[in-house]
Amino acid sequence: MLDRRPSHDDLVDHLVRTTALQRGEAARVVLDVLAYFDETTEEFVRRRHRELQSGGAVNAEIFERIAAELPHRAVAPPELSLRQLRRIVYG
Repeated sequence: MLDRRPSHDDLVDHLVRTTALQRGEAARVVLDVLAYFDETTEEFVRRRHRELQSGGAVNAEIFERIAAELPHRAVAPPELSLRQLRRIVYG
């Protein structure tokens, strides 16, 4: 069966030419960046909540910060209220 994922060889080649990265390292960077931007809004909110909470922040700060970060994502989701953010995390 053929692999139908798009090839990013041109981007990997560009990174190898323009940075000190080896081909394998450049390929990993591309895959990491793609995975980061493939994250859904819900996944992003949950991940950031865990990260900020483990850093000692309290929920009031956490949800304000997440709300401020969301519009700056590569593909910004619609604006979510603090209540909507809480529902994503806690159901």
